[in-house]
Amino acid sequence: MKKKIVYIAHPIGGDVMNNCNSVLTIVKYLNLTNTDILPFAPYVVDVLALDDNDPEQRARGFENNKRLFDFVDEVWLYGGRISYGMQTEIEWAKEMNIPVIQKW
Repeated sequence: MKKKIVYIAHPIGGDVMNNCNSVLTIVKYLNLTNTDILPFAPYVVDVLALDDNDPEQRARGFENNKRLFDFVDEVWLYGGRISYGMQTEIEWAKEMNIPVIQKW
């Protein structure tokens, strides 16, 4: 059976390292408990490699993520709130008819 690719949306800005660690914890949990999905959080790599405070680098990260939405089956929301970046991801999902599911 083909695994469903689930994009894990989570606030990142502010306490970037703590938020990245939260995403990694969520991805690990989902990998260990949901064998029918592939949890996907590619922005973690970009936020660690690029400067989120530099508008050009932040835009490049968003551009990378938007392209990857071509492969996403669902977007799951985590983190207790919807950040600016998450709102953008929700809009992309709606444009592409990708289901968005609030999980927090």
